[in-house]
Amino acid sequence: MSNQYFQFKQFRVEQGDCAMKVSTDACIQGAWTPIHGNVKRVLDAGTGTGLLSLMLAQRAEDVIIDAIELDENAARQAKDNVKKSPWPERINIVQGDIRTYTFHEKYDLVICNPPFFRNSLLGDDEERNNARHTLTLTYEDLFALFEKVLIEDGYASVLLPTSEHEIWAALLKNKGWFINNLLFVQPRTDLQINRVLSLCSRRANSMVENKLVIYEEANKYTAAAAELLSPFYLNL
Repeated sequence: MSNQYFQFKQFRVEQGDCAMKVSTDACIQGAWTPIHGNVKRVLDAGTGTGLLSLMLAQRAEDVIIDAIELDENAARQAKDNVKKSPWPERINIVQGDIRTYTFHEKYDLVICNPPFFRNSLLGDDEERNNARHTLTLTYEDLFALFEKVLIEDGYASVLLPTSEHEIWAALLKNKGWFINNLLFVQPRTDLQINRVLSLCSRRANSMVENKLVIYEEANKYTAAAAELLSPFYLNL
């Protein structure tokens, strides 16, 4: 998914000016994250291309989405992607830093695909480093955002590599929050699980765990992955 754009069934994502491109993992997050019936206002934290906002807007016709992005180029491109989509009146893109931005709303749901390479070597692209590495946003910062902007019964969706998820889960436990839902993502049956999607909240509910295998062979989607992504992908 490294083209200058990615065409979905109902919208198109231009991504040439964004450090982080459309990824299968992010598409799974956008398709999988539950939108409960009481969800009316959503925050997309670190929207990048605007992908997650666009996917949620397609899935829930009465949801209003605010999306914030630190990088100016990415925020500008996300605005353009939203403007050309079927839902420009329901998605508001702002350029800003979630650590210092003054939010005037409370949200039922926050969705975030945060930077997660904490200890790996940096590359030469500063924008890509900021998008991929926890240089400008720590897990403490992310938790502080959730505490500040989520309503009492609100919840958050977070996508992380397996090792980083363990750190995130430990932080939540220390803060008195709970993980209510987990999706373990496995690229193929012969490979290890490498991503974890989690829903967290202030409420202690029975945890639901599931696993999704993306490909069965030769880049052919499994039936479960195809069913999840078929509302969005052109060839499914």
